[in-house]
Amino acid sequence: MLRRHLMLALAGCAAALALPARSRQQERTFPANSKRGKMTPSYFPELLIDGKVHRMSPAGRIFNHDNLIETAGTLRGSNLPVRYTEDANGNIDRLWLLTPEEAKRK
Repeated sequence: MLRRHLMLALAGCAAALALPARSRQQERTFPANSKRGKMTPSYFPELLIDGKVHRMSPAGRIFNHDNLIETAGTLRGSNLPVRYTEDANGNIDRLWLLTPEEAKRK
């Protein structure tokens, strides 16, 4: 009897842990002032977006396809579709790597 209750409790915990994974698949919304471009990683803190050099702000964050924070050193590839916002100094403070579905949308 005790074993059955323990198994039910473990099954409930596993189901509860699976819920946050489903919520990450929701459609992301981007700020109205965000810009769109194609990014090629460069030497940090610089990024090449649409052929122009931009700098990441000291507190800048890069969000991957799952909306999790990514470090600049792990970015690979070229012409990656992105959306980004700039701070008052013109530095990039938030950058989102777009999924293929998000890149197709206008």
